[in-house]
Parts: sequence; structure tokens; C-alpha cells
Amino acid sequence: MRCKWCNLNNDLYVLYHDEEWGSLNTDDKYLFEMLVLESFQAGLSWECVLNKRKDFKIAYDDFNIDKVINYDDDKIKKLCMNEKIIRNKLKIKASISNAKIFKSI
Repeated sequence: MRCKWCNLNNDLYVLYHDEEWGSLNTDDKYLFEMLVLESFQAGLSWECVLNKRKDFKIAYDDFNIDKVINYDDDKIKKLCMNEKIIRNKLKIKASISNAKIFKSI
């Protein structure tokens, strides 16, 4: 049985609900991906972020934390110009900062 919040008209959302939501996943790469995506969700719907997940994966180098922690001003500018992701400079900078903290943990 699916939750009422699951938009049945969005295949990505249904797949997320059925295969990921509420399932334990302790893989660091997956957890880092969720940290990045959740930080971009602030003020938006999860469905909005989920619809851009594939593009985030490309823009964020497959969520390779060792690459993300080394993002520089040029990469930040590139991300800010990427129309396929959420282009909030503060959220982009926070994702890099969060990557460094996540890596240290």
C-alpha cells in the first residue's frame, strides 16, 4: 500500500516510494547523495528535487565525495549556471561544506 503523499502520476516518485523510502541503506555514497539532495529540498518539494536527481548526479560527479570536497569557485559558477539543477548558490556552497563534514565523520 502506498502513502497518500506519493504522486502516482510520477514514475520516479513511485519508484522512490516503493524501493527507497523507509528502507534502511547505510551505504556512505547513498547517504551522501541523500544529504546533498535533501539540502537542496529546503523550501521546495521532495518531488521537485527527485525529478532533478539524475541531473544532480551528473553535475555532482556521481556524488563522488572526494571530488565534491575539492570544488572550487569555477565549479561553483558552473553549477550556478546549470539549468538542469537547483541553482541556489548558498545551497551549492552548503553542499560542499557538508561534504567536508561528512568526509571527516
